[in-house]
Amino acid sequence: MTAHRAIRPPAILATLCLLLGSAALATAPLKLATLVPDGSIWDRALKEMGSEWSAATDGRVSLRIYPGGVAGDEADVVRKMRIGQLHAAALTVSGLSEIDSAFSVFATPLMFDSYDELLHILERLEPELERRLEAKGFVLVHWGHGGWVHLFSKRPARSLADVKSMKMFAWAGDDPRVQLWRQAGFHPVALASTDILIGLQTGLIEAFPTPPLAALSLQWFRETPYMSEIGLAPLVGAVVVSKRSWDRITAEDRARLESIAQRYEDRLATEVPEQDELAIEQMVRRGLEVVAVEDPAAWKAAAELFAEASRGELVPASILDSVLAEIEAFRRSAAEENP
Repeated sequence: MTAHRAIRPPAILATLCLLLGSAALATAPLKLATLVPDGSIWDRALKEMGSEWSAATDGRVSLRIYPGGVAGDEADVVRKMRIGQLHAAALTVSGLSEIDSAFSVFATPLMFDSYDELLHILERLEPELERRLEAKGFVLVHWGHGGWVHLFSKRPARSLADVKSMKMFAWAGDDPRVQLWRQAGFHPVALASTDILIGLQTGLIEAFPTPPLAALSLQWFRETPYMSEIGLAPLVGAVVVSKRSWDRITAEDRARLESIAQRYEDRLATEVPEQDELAIEQMVRRGLEVVAVEDPAAWKAAAELFAEASRGELVPASILDSVLAEIEAFRRSAAEENP
């Protein structure tokens, strides 16, 4: 009788609450936010991946997706993940850099020449980037790709002087990068990405960097009928989940989710570049002019100066040096294979 009296009703209720709470956490959808436009290729991939996650775990894990910036800009999304309002996000390099500055290396202009080069660097850097994310309370689920960034503008941007004469979009909250652009003679205007269209319509900005697929999907190109031919940088992205939410999923289910996510990473790496080319073709048919730049070497030299200025300021020196060394090795190997 004494043993039975030791388990009082409040203790029983507390135990039941804990059990019910654990069940709820296992079956409640993961709330995932993103700037990715509703209906775009990455959005469709996220929705399909969520359906597969649910099927593979018998409904224990599913995604509730908030696309198109409805949950705020990427800085807002990262903040909401930290306080538990959101559990996951599909972020571009801007949002990833909010978590750790190492990701800023992917926003360095003209650093990468091709997707093969980028994928090589991602493979080499992934363990370190995963470690950095985990130290900040996040888990990398899979890489995403938004396409190759070009400059879209109201006037043709054939030279660096043309670009410097325009008011150019910059990510709000990224003050160190804005200051570096200003020091280099450019005229950045810091805005939330959700304000790009109204900024173009009101004349607040005259140019912005974005992949062709985004410019078409969001119809931004109608306000900026010129696209510089030179590709500035790949728009690297990733799906991340808060470690707190990820750890509530069983190891067996996490393995299932990771396997499915890898397939979607491979799919995006193949499909996005193809869709970018199709997007350019469609926009050209609707009046877009692709502008050849004058003196590409001058653009490259300016980009190298920007990269050096970002060392330690925007990008950890160890990360920048590692990426530059890997790029040099990759290009040297490619040259030896194709003399």
